[in-house]
Amino acid sequence: MASDPPRKQHKAAAAAAAALSGAGPYALRPLLHSVPLSADGSDEDVKINCVEYFDGNLYVGTSASELLHFFRIPPDPSDPGGPPTFILASRLPPVYSEAAGTPNGSRPGVQQILLLPRVGKACVLCNWTVTFYSLPELSPVFGATQVRNCSWIGGVDLNESLGDGGTDRSAGVTILLSLNRRIQVVRIGEEDARVLRKIDFAGSTLSVRRDSIACVADARNYSLLDVDRQLKIPLMTISSLDNSQSGRSFGQAQDVAGTPDGGLSRSASSATARAPANPHGHSRSTSLGDFISGIRRHDRRTGEQDDPVFQDSDTPPTSRSPGPADKPLPAPPQEHGGLLTVQAAAATPPARTATPPVRTTSSPKPAVLLKPHIVSPTAEEFLLVTGTGPLEPGIGMFVNLDGDPTRPTLEFDRYPREIVVDGGSGDLSLSQPSLGAEEEGYVLASMTKEFEDGLHHGLEIQRFDVNVGEDEPEKWWLEIGGKDSTATTPSTPIGIRSLLQSEEMLFEDVVDRLCQRRFAPLKRQPDTPTMSIQSNDSRTALSLQRLSQEKELFDSDPESDDEALPLDWEATRNQEGEEFVRRLAKTSSRLAVWAESSIWWAVRNPFLLQLDSVLEAAASQHQQTSADQMGTRRQLLSLLDTIKDRDATTELEFMTLGYVRQRASVMLLSTFLGSPQPPFADAETQAMEANLLGGDLDARVVLSLVPALRNELVLNEKGIWIYGGIKAILESYISGEPEGVAVPTIRSLAPNVLQFLRRFLTAWRKKKGFGSIPDEVFRTVDASLLLVLLELDQDATVGTAGQAGSVRKELYDLVDHGVDCFDRAVELLETYRRLFVLSRLYQHRKMAADVLGTWRRIVEGEDDHGGELGDGEQRVRSYLSNISNQALVQEYGVWLASRNPKLGVQVFADERGKAPRFEHTQVVALLRAEAPGAVKYYLEHLVFGKNNTAYVNELITYYLDIVITDLQTSPPSRDNFAASYDTYRALEPPKPTYLRFLADNAPATDEVWQGRLRLLQLLGGGHDYDAAAIGARIDALAQHEPQHQQLLVPEAIILAGRSGNHPPTLHLLVHRLGDYDTAVSYCLRGAAALSPAAAHRRRRRHPADAEPPTPAAPTPDEQTALFRALLGEFLSIPDAAARVAQTGALLERFGAWFDVLDVLAAVPDAWPVEAVGGFLVAALRRLVSLRGEALVGRALSGVENLRVGYAFVEGVGEKGGVCMWFHKRSEQECDVLEGKTATITNRRV
Repeated sequence: MASDPPRKQHKAAAAAAAALSGAGPYALRPLLHSVPLSADGSDEDVKINCVEYFDGNLYVGTSASELLHFFRIPPDPSDPGGPPTFILASRLPPVYSEAAGTPNGSRPGVQQILLLPRVGKACVLCNWTVTFYSLPELSPVFGATQVRNCSWIGGVDLNESLGDGGTDRSAGVTILLSLNRRIQVVRIGEEDARVLRKIDFAGSTLSVRRDSIACVADARNYSLLDVDRQLKIPLMTISSLDNSQSGRSFGQAQDVAGTPDGGLSRSASSATARAPANPHGHSRSTSLGDFISGIRRHDRRTGEQDDPVFQDSDTPPTSRSPGPADKPLPAPPQEHGGLLTVQAAAATPPARTATPPVRTTSSPKPAVLLKPHIVSPTAEEFLLVTGTGPLEPGIGMFVNLDGDPTRPTLEFDRYPREIVVDGGSGDLSLSQPSLGAEEEGYVLASMTKEFEDGLHHGLEIQRFDVNVGEDEPEKWWLEIGGKDSTATTPSTPIGIRSLLQSEEMLFEDVVDRLCQRRFAPLKRQPDTPTMSIQSNDSRTALSLQRLSQEKELFDSDPESDDEALPLDWEATRNQEGEEFVRRLAKTSSRLAVWAESSIWWAVRNPFLLQLDSVLEAAASQHQQTSADQMGTRRQLLSLLDTIKDRDATTELEFMTLGYVRQRASVMLLSTFLGSPQPPFADAETQAMEANLLGGDLDARVVLSLVPALRNELVLNEKGIWIYGGIKAILESYISGEPEGVAVPTIRSLAPNVLQFLRRFLTAWRKKKGFGSIPDEVFRTVDASLLLVLLELDQDATVGTAGQAGSVRKELYDLVDHGVDCFDRAVELLETYRRLFVLSRLYQHRKMAADVLGTWRRIVEGEDDHGGELGDGEQRVRSYLSNISNQALVQEYGVWLASRNPKLGVQVFADERGKAPRFEHTQVVALLRAEAPGAVKYYLEHLVFGKNNTAYVNELITYYLDIVITDLQTSPPSRDNFAASYDTYRALEPPKPTYLRFLADNAPATDEVWQGRLRLLQLLGGGHDYDAAAIGARIDALAQHEPQHQQLLVPEAIILAGRSGNHPPTLHLLVHRLGDYDTAVSYCLRGAAALSPAAAHRRRRRHPADAEPPTPAAPTPDEQTALFRALLGEFLSIPDAAARVAQTGALLERFGAWFDVLDVLAAVPDAWPVEAVGGFLVAALRRLVSLRGEALVGRALSGVENLRVGYAFVEGVGEKGGVCMWFHKRSEQECDVLEGKTATITNRRV
C-alpha cells in the first residue's frame, strides 16, 4: 500500500514525536473509575471481563457472573469540558447452566456482551450460556431462552452499521453461535430468533465476518468460512510449533454442510437450570421450547433434523443418543501472567455435558496452545495473529477474503492477550482522530513486557498501513498509571475492546494551548518606582521614559480604537476563543480499555498533544548537562524540520502546526539566550530564525525574551494575543528573571545574540504591508532593529561609508526607507550621537529644515560618532539646490556664505536650483549684511559669469582693497610684487607680455594674486568704472607710503592708458616693466593692448552673455605720434644693448610710421649705420617705390585725360554745339565751345 505525501509527512512527524517519551498516537481518557464490581465491595478478586457501550448506556460484564448497566448523565452545560457522570442503573446476574461437578473457580463469568441495537436486543454469554435481553433496560426476551455449551457469540457482519436505527428492523440481524460441534447461523429479529443454517465446524472459539465470509478460529487453527455456501478454507495454525495439524490440507476448500445422519445431533445434557444467586436481579424465565418449529423450511438442508438450539432454562434438554464425534468443548481459558494457555484434553476440567464422548482418541503430548486473535482492519481483510509461545513475539498476518496475504506482516514484541484495530481506509469503527488522519490505521495489542523493574502490562501500538520498504513501523507503548489512575499499577493486566458506538469528547488540553490569551510581557511596575530614570543608562532611561509616555498616550488617546472598549471585553474575547477552539478540539473514540475496577477511553491523541509532549520532555531537560541540552536542541530542530513542509488540511491542524512551530522556536530561543554554552551552530541558528519567522509569532513576543529590548515594545490597549500554551512558557521564563536587578542594557548582549536579532528583525520588516499585522508590531521591530544596529555599529571605523553587507549599510537602509517609530528613532539616534544617520532619517521624511539643522550642528563641531558627513558644507550646498523652500535656501545659503564664501555664493548663483531665484540686488544686500566676505565672490559671479557691468566698479574696489591691504600689511607680498618686475625684466627676448607672465606665475590658491589678476582684467576690459577714484586711491597710497608706488605698475599703466595719458603709459611699459611688446601693441591698439581679457577671459556661462567692451583703436595720426613717443622712450633705455636692439627692431618693423629725417635727427651720431641700416634701406625702398608710383600715376592720369578729351570731342561732333545756361538765382551763363553753334538751356541749381 503506497503512502501519499501527506501521509508521509504525518508519519515523519509522528516518528519525530516518538523520539521522546510520552508522545504516542493514543491517550487514555477516564470513562468510569471505581466500578462497583461486587454489590457489597467485599470480593476483591472480581475483574472486568468485557465492556460494551451504546446510546449512553454502558454495560460491564464481570468475572462474578454479573452484568452491570450504567446510564450516562451529560456534563453540566456550564462546564462543557467536564466529564460525564455514569450512574448504576441495574446489576443483572445473567442466567446460565453449568455441567454437574464443575468447580466454582472454573466459571469465567460474563464472557461476551453483544448488542444488536437495530432490533433492540442484547446477547450475553455468561459461563458458556447465551441469554437474550432487550435494550437498554436488559429485560429478558424470547421467554428467557438460553443457549448452552456456547463458546462464542458474534459473527455480525461488520459491513453493516448496527447502530443505525433507521435501517429496516424487519430484516433482523444475523449472528453466529459457536457451539461445541457446529456453528449456527441465527437471525435475531424484534419478536423472534430463527436458525438459518447449521455449519459443521466443531470447537470454534472466535469468528469475525465480512458479508458472507467469516474468519473463524478454533483452539489450533484459523480458517475462512463461507456461511452461505458452507465452505471452509483452512488457513494456518495459531501456533507455528503445533505439529498436530501437519496432515491438514491448508488452503483447500472443504464442504462443511451438516448431514442427516450425524454431525448435527445433540447429546442429552444433564445440565440443570441454575437459579440466579442475586435475589435482586432479573428472575423472569419464559419457555421457548417450541421455537425451533418455527424455523423456515427453506433454511434447512434436506434430511436435516430439527435441533432445539434454544432451550428453556426450566426444562432440561431432551436426551439424544450420543454421536461418535460428540466431545466436550475445551476447558475454559486459564490466565497465566496475563497470557492465555490452553491445556490438552488430558488436563481438561470436567466437561460441561453430562454424556461423555463415546469415541476416544489417543491423547496427544501436552502442548501449550495460544489464544486466537482475529480482527478485520478493512472491508476486504482479516488480521490473524500467530506465534510460537506466550512469551515469544507474535506475528500478525493480513489475508483477504480469499485467504491470500495482502500486506507485510506485523510483529508484536510478545504474543498479545487482546488486539483491536482502529482506523484504516475501510474501518467503519475507527476512532475519529483530531487532525484529519482518517486513513491512519493502528493495531493496539494488550500484552506484557519486561522492564528493569519487572513486568509491565500495557498496550503496544503500531501502524498497520505502512510499507516496510518506506518506513520501518514505529511502535508506541502505553501504560495505565500516573494521572489516569492512582490505584492501577503497571503489573495489572489490561483489557481492550472496540465498542459498538463511539463517544464524543473534548480535549481541554488542546483548548488551553490553542486559545488566544492576552500576553503582558512587561512586569507590572509599582506606582513609585524604586529606581530613578536618571540612574539608568541613558538609552534605557529614554526607553523607560518613552514607555511611560506611550502608556499615557494609549490610555488617553480616543483614536486608538473606533470606540471605547467595554469593561469585560477581554473576558468576552476569551470566551469566544474558547468556544471556537472547543468546536475544533472535539474527538470521538470507541476503544475501551480496562484494568481492575477502572475503564478508560483509548482516544486518538491529537497531533498537537503528541508534539507538545515532545516539547514538554525537552523543557524538562533544560537543567541537564550541556551534552543533554545539545541533544534536546537537535531533537527540537529535527521536529521542526519534519513539520516545516507539512501542509495543513484542517483548521485545527493549521493551528497545531503554528503552535508547535512557535513553542519549539521559543524554547530554542530561550536556550539560545540563556545558555551560551555550548553555542549554537550556524545551521542551528538559521533554522531557529526560519522557524521564528515562519511560525507567524508576533515579533514582540520574541523581543519580550530579551530584557534589553523589552522596553522597546509598543502595545495598544488590546495588547498582544498569543496561544495560551505559548503564553504560559513565556510568563514562566519572564517570572524566572531575578527581581530587584537593574534592567540589562543592549551592551550586555553577546555578539551572536545581537547578530541574531539583526537578521531576525530585518527579515520581519519585509512583512510590512500585511494588513493582519498591527502597526504596533512594526513600531517595535523598527525601534529594536535600530537599537541593535546602532550597538553593532559602535566599533565601526569613523568616517567610512556603508559598504554592501555591512552593519552601517543596513543602518542607512533602515532610516532611508523610513521607520514607523519615528520619535523613538530620533531619541535613539540622539542618544548614540549619530547625527548624520539622523539627518538621513529626516531626509526620508522630507524634513529639509531638520536635515539642514542637523548638518549645521555637525559642521559647527557637535559630536557625531559616525563621522560620515564628510564635507558637510558641500553637502549643504548640494542639498540646497534640491529643495524648493526659498526661505531655507536663504537662511542656510547665508550661513554657508559666512563660513565658506565661495561655496555659499554658489547657492545664490545656482540657476538649476528648485527654489525661486533671488534678485541680484537682494542677494548683494543680504550678503553685505550677513556675510560680507562673500560679497566679492557674488560680484564676481555677476560680472564675470553674468557679464553684469553694473557691479564692475564695486568689484574693482573690492579687488583693490585686497591688494592694497595686503601690500600694507605683508612685507613678503611687497617683496613678491617687486620680484616679479625684476624677474620679468631679466627675461631675454622674445618673452611674453607682463600680463601673460603674471597670469602664468601667479599662485592659484593665493587670494591676493588671483584678485590682482581679476583687477587687471577689469581695469583693462573697457568697463565703465570710476578710473579717477581708483587712481586717486593709488596716488594716495603712494603719497603716504612711497615705497608702494613702484608695486602697482600694471594698474597705473592701465589707468594712464584709459585716461589717454600716453607718454606716462609708454614710459612705465618701457622703463618700469620692460614690456616692449606691449608698448608696441599699445601704439597700434591703444588701451585695448593693456587688457588681459584675451588671455584670461572666462568661458561664458550662458549663450546670451556678451564679451566685455573693447576700447577704440587710435587713428593713424595718433599711431604715428605714439610711435614717435615710443621711439623716444626706446632711445632712453638705460641698457645700451637693449636700447640699440629695441630701437632697431622698432624702426625696422614699423618704419613706415617714422619720417627718415626725424629718425636721423633723433638717432645718436655715434650709433653704427648697422643699427638703423634696416630702417634706412626700407625707407629708401619706400622712397623709390613712392617715386615710381608717382610717375606711373601721372602717366595714367595723362592717358585718362586724353581718353576723356577724345570722348568729349566725339560727343560734341555728333550733337553739335550746345549752349548751357546755368541760372543761379537770376544769372545766366552761356558757353560756346570750339566755335560750334550754342544751344541755350536754362537749368536751376
